[in-house]
Amino acid sequence: MRDFPPPVDAYVERTAEQPDTRSPRAFLLWIVRQQGSVFWWGLLAALMWMVPPTAGPWIVGRAIDTGIVTGDTSATLRWILVLAGVTLVGAACGIIFHTFIVKEWLIALYGTTKLVTRKALQLGHVLTRRTPTGEVLSVSGSDGDQFGALMEITTRAFSQLAAYLVVAAIVLNTSPRMGLLVLVAAPLLVVLGAPLLRPMQRWQGVERSRNSELTSMATDIVGGLRILRGIGGEDTFGGNYAGQSQRVREAGVSAGRWQAAVESVGVLLSGGFVVALLWLGTREVAEARLTVGQFVSFLGYGLFLIQPMRTFVEFAQKWTRSVVSARKAIAVLEQQPPWRHPEAPAELPRHAPIHDEVSGATIEPGRLTMVVSQVPDDCAALADRIGRYLPSEEDAQVSGEIPEELKGRAARRERSARARARAEQARRDEERARRPWGVTVGGVDLSRVELDEVRHRILVSDTSPQVFAGTLREAVDPAGTLTRAEAERALYTAAADDVFDALPGGWQGHLDERGRGLSGGQRQRLVLMRALAADPEVLVLVEPTSAVDAHTEARIAERLGAHREGRTTVVMTASPLLLHHADEVILLEGGKATVRGRHADLLASSAAYRSVVVRGEAHTHERALEPATLGPAHGSTVNPEDNPDAHGPGELHEPPTTTEGGAR
Repeated sequence: MRDFPPPVDAYVERTAEQPDTRSPRAFLLWIVRQQGSVFWWGLLAALMWMVPPTAGPWIVGRAIDTGIVTGDTSATLRWILVLAGVTLVGAACGIIFHTFIVKEWLIALYGTTKLVTRKALQLGHVLTRRTPTGEVLSVSGSDGDQFGALMEITTRAFSQLAAYLVVAAIVLNTSPRMGLLVLVAAPLLVVLGAPLLRPMQRWQGVERSRNSELTSMATDIVGGLRILRGIGGEDTFGGNYAGQSQRVREAGVSAGRWQAAVESVGVLLSGGFVVALLWLGTREVAEARLTVGQFVSFLGYGLFLIQPMRTFVEFAQKWTRSVVSARKAIAVLEQQPPWRHPEAPAELPRHAPIHDEVSGATIEPGRLTMVVSQVPDDCAALADRIGRYLPSEEDAQVSGEIPEELKGRAARRERSARARARAEQARRDEERARRPWGVTVGGVDLSRVELDEVRHRILVSDTSPQVFAGTLREAVDPAGTLTRAEAERALYTAAADDVFDALPGGWQGHLDERGRGLSGGQRQRLVLMRALAADPEVLVLVEPTSAVDAHTEARIAERLGAHREGRTTVVMTASPLLLHHADEVILLEGGKATVRGRHADLLASSAAYRSVVVRGEAHTHERALEPATLGPAHGSTVNPEDNPDAHGPGELHEPPTTTEGGAR
């Protein structure tokens, strides 16, 4: 029996079964198949759980006819013992059934979360280019919960359908007219309730879309909370969030009205069924076609069959919601990475010059090179090309959410149009990724090298890095391969000792999600420390000191070259404090490399360079006037090479072995 947590190898192992994304129904059936033996064991337990309500009325009827009516006490006692045994079996199976359906729910819920996580790892930065963050989070959370609810109701519905058919057979064999009533009741309930399912599905889709947008708004607000506070935008964005939450509530109320209507139809028809069964059974007894025991059995069956009928209605509701969720999940999971394995992979040369055809810039190996541009996006684009990342496009995202005012054919046309737009975007990405990349290392184009090797050898640390919850050690050394000396050396170079001191517990101090509790400058230095600790052959830093004060930036500038000595380092910056320590500076004008040389030489010879750097000097002066962000250790930084025990013994343990060259 498959245990929890669910093993999900899709998108990671090439031989693993991939989700069936051909249609929402195919995807839901795939989720059922992923339950493996858990689903079948749960269904067996559910069928056994249905034995008492299925056989109980018949046993009671037999006890009345053969024991109570005839006055046979022993027969009555025998039937009572049989009923007690059946009840005990049903109770035990009910416990087992509940265990299995909880497991089914968790497998579906967390299996979906794992699927989305695996897909995010597979696509990397491509996912956020194509799909809004709110949609991805909604699929991982609320939609996964819908799939879990569907697994629970499916198991219950199948077991009660089997019980319904057995009861219908018993009643039909005893009284054809009453058996016919039993057989007709459930299909009639479905037929009368079906017209209400479509508007219910539409409003549930609207609620899902609005909730996804609300999630995106919450993500953006949390991510930019410090900026919002700085510009006084909290009230504006908080008001927008409150307004959107009300729109979610209104959609939920509308969906609830239709759901209540569906349930009302179920209650009405179920009650009518019991009344009709009672009336017909009374006539059958009066005409001597039924015994008293059989009539009591029929009444018991009538009360029992209300439960399957309501379960069928509930199944229709949850199936409808799951189809909506599956459509959203497919929009995320059907996306494929644009990268393809080279037919004849080439090895990336070591310690070789890097040349970018678009800009004409050449990065010499083993040197600290800095790139300056009046347009920061040109520097960021160069960093993306060196790291082999697709260029950012603001209009690349295609949401799977359909405007709520669209209905019927218009909604289907819009859904098809968006699917075609996503496919076209994927085609353009793949076409770009398959062409020669235009960045060569030692004459070898990056498109000829396995992407994993490029990512391992070339590390790009951009301006929007992620900091996850966990310990400081996990944030700096996710692979757990650093020695204490290596970690403290990275901490020293990044001037991040105040980050260390701000966390009780040192290296084992806990960081909140996104590094909340740290200042912007502290988060930036934490990310710089992580990049330095990774020790890649080629390190590309995009504006690594934009959020720190000038005093701290000066210390980082002094230490960076020594830390990366002998390895290729590229820094995108216009800060004179950093440029002063560069081995070489390249100026981009209109995205093209025009001049290169030492910082002092370019200041003397290039007016274009001076115009950019003078602006950088003004910015540096402004930051120098701001309060320092260092905290307790400000002004008292200790070089760990002089004092390796500066932060207390035993806080970062040296592993048994380390990989050469910092393969982390």
